[in-house]
Formats: sequence, C-alpha cells, structure tokens
Amino acid sequence: MKFKMIHENYNVSDLDRSIKFYNEALDLHEVRRKTTDDFIIVYLSNDVSDFELELTWLKDHPQPYNLGECEFHLAFKAEDYEAAHKKHEEMGCICFENEAMGIYFIVDPDGYWLEILP
Repeated sequence: MKFKMIHENYNVSDLDRSIKFYNEALDLHEVRRKTTDDFIIVYLSNDVSDFELELTWLKDHPQPYNLGECEFHLAFKAEDYEAAHKKHEEMGCICFENEAMGIYFIVDPDGYWLEILP
C-alpha cells in the first residue's frame, strides 16, 4: 500500500496576516478555500510542488495557539538559498540558524517554525 502526502494543517489566529506572510516569505498562493459559519480553511501551494499548506481559522478560538516547544516544522528547499536568506533576514522572520548544518528556520505570525534548506 502506498500513501502520498498532500497537505499539512496549521491553525492560525489571523488568516489574512498568515496568507500575506506565506505569500511573501515562501511564494505560496491560495489555491482554494472552504468557508462555513464556524471556520475558514485556505489551501496554499505553488507551482513547484503539489503539496499544500492548509491554514485553518476558527471563529471561536480568539486566544493564541499553544505550540508547545515548536519541535515540529515544515521544511522548504530554496532554489536560491542566499537570496531566500537575505529576504527572510529583511522580513525579520529568521528565528534560528545552524550554520554548521547550512540551514535556518523562519517563524510565521502564529509561531510555527519553517525550515529552509539549500
């Protein structure tokens, strides 16, 4: 039996702010949306992969999400690592660098860590 990964979900407190961040930081764009009276789900992707990031905004969750110790993350391979690093540095979203491994992490508006690989 084979399985294909299709998306990962992050719950967000401000959907517009998160969409703007993912667009600017990682060139992810909205591909579809589901809206109900209680929640909005937005799927983000790009033309490099068919994997999607699912952002969920819940109407009745006004408090920040508890992300524990942020020991989980989504990883992105940068076509131009140096340009990506410069952009993320300018955005002020780099939260951790491991120069020995040649990687760094950025943090989204809700505190989710995203690994950037060369």
